[in-house]
Amino acid sequence: MLLLSRITWTPKGNDMKLETILTHTGACLDARIWAKTQPDLETAWSECKRSDWMLWLLARTTLDQDDPRFRLMACDFAEAVLIYVPAGEDRPRQAIEVARRFAAGDATREELSAAGGAAWAAWAAAWAAAWAAAGDSAGDSAGAAAWAAAWAAAWAAARAAAWAAAWAAQSDIIRRYFPECPEIKPELLHKAV
Repeated sequence: MLLLSRITWTPKGNDMKLETILTHTGACLDARIWAKTQPDLETAWSECKRSDWMLWLLARTTLDQDDPRFRLMACDFAEAVLIYVPAGEDRPRQAIEVARRFAAGDATREELSAAGGAAWAAWAAAWAAAWAAAGDSAGDSAGAAAWAAAWAAAWAAARAAAWAAAWAAQSDIIRRYFPECPEIKPELLHKAV
């Protein structure tokens, strides 16, 4: 059983369970149900395959939100989807490189902003091209509707497996930067007492 001692998670101290903390800090029902299966926070952190839950918890820790590990972690997330960027489109990769340099103190906010703007422009261009291709294939509205229907069907068919795989991969990335769960904010713990 996970117990709380003062404001840090330890195996000795008060008898507050992880599930109780999650309930009082507003965690979703699925996370609270899963937490019941975990003996302690350390085990839960090392076994969790839901990056969305881990990121939610990280936002409730005493970590400084400007910690460069957050930016580096986001870069790793972004690099994982570069395979979907059209060949020859380098702006997203360049934006990730600038973000990594910024985290290391080797790029300015202006460089970061410019690279981010270029990456968003690439994303917008890709969506515009996809919609144009759908429109060219079967008339504007019919092609767009067909493209949207096909996309929705494919999304529905693969969504659960894709999300599970993405969450698990991202969970491993999170643990690369945060091997142990950081301390929960004391003010959140006091609400749960």
